[in-house]
Amino acid sequence: MKATFLSLGIAAAVLGAGTVAAETIVINDQVVVRDSAIARPAQGMTMKTVEARFGAPTERHPAVGKPPITRWDYAAFTVFFENDRVIHAVVNPS
Repeated sequence: MKATFLSLGIAAAVLGAGTVAAETIVINDQVVVRDSAIARPAQGMTMKTVEARFGAPTERHPAVGKPPITRWDYAAFTVFFENDRVIHAVVNPS
């Protein structure tokens, strides 16, 4: 159990350290980080910038909660916004 949390901590540190492109996946009940070449929005981008760069999403989900969290679905990834700023973008399972 400690090794899993340590691995997640290391992965989080690496992902937050620079422009590493990776995706988190689960294989045989283990969380694994693998390289990803799929371009996706960066944290802090506005909705307007995301749409200008990546086009219109295939689906827009209404905001929920406070602060409002909105989800946009694209073919290759999903973007989560707080108010109008990206908080996370994840690669969709293939």
